[in-house]
Amino acid sequence: MGKVRTGLDRVAAKETAAVRAMRGLKIGLLAHPASVDRRLAHAAEIFSSSRAWKLAALFSPQHGWQGEAQDNMIVAKDPPRVHSLYGAVREPTAKMLAGIDAVVVDLQDVGTRVYTFVQTLYLVMRACARRGKKVIVLDRPNPIGGAVEGPTLDPAYASFVGLTPLPLRHGMTIGEVARWYRTIDPGIMEPTVIGMRGGRRAIYFDDTGLPWVMPSPNMPAVDTAVVYPGTVLFEGTSLSEGRGTTRPFEIIGAPGVPPDRLARELESYRLPGARFRALRFQPTFNKHAGRICGGVQIHVTDRRAFRATLTGAAILKAFRRLDRGFRWKKPPYEYEYRNYPIDILAGTDRLRRMIDGDAPVSAFREWFESDARAFQARRRAEGFAG
Repeated sequence: MGKVRTGLDRVAAKETAAVRAMRGLKIGLLAHPASVDRRLAHAAEIFSSSRAWKLAALFSPQHGWQGEAQDNMIVAKDPPRVHSLYGAVREPTAKMLAGIDAVVVDLQDVGTRVYTFVQTLYLVMRACARRGKKVIVLDRPNPIGGAVEGPTLDPAYASFVGLTPLPLRHGMTIGEVARWYRTIDPGIMEPTVIGMRGGRRAIYFDDTGLPWVMPSPNMPAVDTAVVYPGTVLFEGTSLSEGRGTTRPFEIIGAPGVPPDRLARELESYRLPGARFRALRFQPTFNKHAGRICGGVQIHVTDRRAFRATLTGAAILKAFRRLDRGFRWKKPPYEYEYRNYPIDILAGTDRLRRMIDGDAPVSAFREWFESDARAFQARRRAEGFAG
């Protein structure tokens, strides 16, 4: 695969189209540690080095400008000049937007609805529309390609991990997500998207030739992003999702779980593109810190066949059957105080009810595939290819 050039790479190269979109503007930059070009120069450095525009403000998403803050309502201590869009204030205020003409968004997403950067993008677009500010999105690859997997968000379960009716694995780049927001919310302005060059929606990040920089503390590798649309669901349970290990979201377990029985149960489901290896592990922080957990590591053997959300549901089903200590976590979670965390992660209470009812794996497959087909049909009707 040839080298992919991101929107930021095009800005760094001072391409005419990229410069024209921003010439003379006072810019607010929404970025994080992964906002780098292929030479690893950060967006703030690139934007502050040009006289074509003025870098007037900085904004950070969840995990902070420097990416050091952990998960779920832990707020980073950003430098004083940075406006945090995570915590008590998640949508830019009139004061934050005063004195700028446009917000430039350069965030590496991971292709999953609940990864909060796409919610922050939506809130920025909404706030900018109310105050007549432009939004310019520098596009980046969806690291897990263009496949779509349900479930799709039920608006009754909208939260900061899902504000719009996206499937759990949405299959779009962040620039495409920005354009899609305009189709579902006519109250926001059409964003300017500085697109990539040399890439296709279907490719995985490690085919792009770009350097992988962790967009959040527990997203160390592309392999993590591949499983994340399914294993992020475990944040809504008593199970460790592998935080505090070197393979977060690929390792799942809890104290007292028999790992060999669990692995056999999961292997019996014959899930596509995945194998399950029994193991014991000891998280150093987060859930069950310092305790020995029994569980499995997911080994993805075929990315194209692998279905992350189906795998996540199947693992939940297996743990629900074998783990006597299994519990659904209670609120709060990501500033939601009413619904179960699992329900806002899934975007519906249906998943929880099916797990509690020991529904067959085939029922989850039919549901998720139906939601994916419906979303893809809607996306085509809205003018998006595929």
